Amino acid sequence: MGKYLAKILAIANQKGGVGKTTTCVNLSASLAATRKQVLLVDLDPQGNATMGSGVDKYEVEQSVYDVLVHREAVSAVLNRSATGAFDVLAANSDLTAAEVELIDAPGRERRLLEGLQEVAEYYDFILIDCPPSLNMLTLNGLVAADSVLIPMQCEYYALEGLTALMSTIQRVAESINPQLHIEGLLRTMYDPRNSLTNDVSAQLQSHFGERVYRTVIPRNVRLAEAPSFGLPVIQYDPKSRGAKAYLALAGEILRRGEETGVQAQLAELTQ
Repeated sequence: MGKYLAKILAIANQKGGVGKTTTCVNLSASLAATRKQVLLVDLDPQGNATMGSGVDKYEVEQSVYDVLVHREAVSAVLNRSATGAFDVLAANSDLTAAEVELIDAPGRERRLLEGLQEVAEYYDFILIDCPPSLNMLTLNGLVAADSVLIPMQCEYYALEGLTALMSTIQRVAESINPQLHIEGLLRTMYDPRNSLTNDVSAQLQSHFGERVYRTVIPRNVRLAEAPSFGLPVIQYDPKSRGAKAYLALAGEILRRGEETGVQAQLAELTQ
């Protein structure tokens, strides 16, 4: 028997190029560095989170495709990241076919949820890297998750994309997964010298308040280089600004979780 019950976070944004996969890999590694048991689920057919974790997507015998389409047990399909710090449910181009093969499948939007229920007790966190579009794969991620972490750049079009994502999350919550909510908004590729960055950041904070993480992820060369070595940045260059930022984010997420737990206990006591 395991001793945990994972918090399941979908990392999603319908806009590409916002640091979604970078966040998934580096947050997984940073949470693992705090001695948490972590599973990274790659739901993107590009397999970038798989490769960025040091798992060769061309070599894996089975992947998340087999969990979704053939209902293989997650525990039979897992890989270990190159550093051994966290587990990876890998993705590759096979996953492209899952879209078509699931069209008429019973309970098609719940396949990932059902698969993860088998292993949730063995992890503190399960992080799901969703594709940058709303499709059956993203829907599986949102149905399986407790909450959504939204990485976004502070630029003009970011707020537009955010509105679309919010309405998607709301529709999924209303129809399939009533507990789904926004965990937090993460400002990525952050350059405080840019006045537009500061304007959009201020708008986010005024609209979303506490849900905007205090931690910001800077533009950082070492962060951009790390995936080509199949390593999270805290292994590639632990002293870099990128590594320190993701460790800070992990700390902020853990503190928020503790506060929420304490508030829930207090609410129970005062009922």
